[in-house]
Amino acid sequence: MQARVLTFNTLFKGEALARMAVLAETIERSDYDVVCLQEVISWRVLRLLRRVATSYAHIAYLPMFPLVRGGLVTLSRHPVVRRHFRAYAPAPPARPEWLLGKGALFTRIRLPEGHLTVVNTHLSANLDMDWSSSNVYARVEKAELERLAAAVDRIPETEPLVAMGDFNVPRDSPYLAEFISSTGLRDAFGGDTEPTFRPEYAEIGAIDQLLVRPGLDATTRLVFKEKVRLPSGRSAVLSDHYGIAADLTAGSTRDA
Repeated sequence: MQARVLTFNTLFKGEALARMAVLAETIERSDYDVVCLQEVISWRVLRLLRRVATSYAHIAYLPMFPLVRGGLVTLSRHPVVRRHFRAYAPAPPARPEWLLGKGALFTRIRLPEGHLTVVNTHLSANLDMDWSSSNVYARVEKAELERLAAAVDRIPETEPLVAMGDFNVPRDSPYLAEFISSTGLRDAFGGDTEPTFRPEYAEIGAIDQLLVRPGLDATTRLVFKEKVRLPSGRSAVLSDHYGIAADLTAGSTRDA
């Protein structure tokens, strides 16, 4: 089994429609099989994606009027045979992102050589950028990782699985290490802490992750580092995050 995947936090504010128009054209020209996007909050942005990236005939998301639940959208060039949204329980302190109903979007995709379960997630933000055990936001993230681990563990161990998205937790965090240990997943970056959040915005580090089950190999790279030209002619970055692209390979998982 082979698949090329992308995860990208698109940044919902600012010139979102203009940036997303460029992103949609970019992925339409790409050879990604599956694209996981975060912060696709607006229905206008979702409609733009569907109108421009037409080769992605299969799309998974959860409606939650007037928003897209969790801001999570998964695009696929291959059939989605199952989808499920696992919500994270809102936990204090109260903050605007509660309105998004954050969680994880699970999709099972039928590839030419077998099935792949794709987990697209966006955890709560750590507004203090403090991941010590005493920090209230760090405790929220830890609880969300535990809930995500329980959901991942429900997927049969024989199913190839990739979990990716904006975890909002640094790659060297003990909370992420606990999650990896609990689920048996593997960090496709091998612990490399090269920032995935643009340093010119904040020194947060590698908070976007791509994790795979044993038996699934991943060759990763950061993408969308350079500025692009918007429809207005102005140059801008696509987001405050970089994207993560990966080539996944595994043995045949074709159903008997």
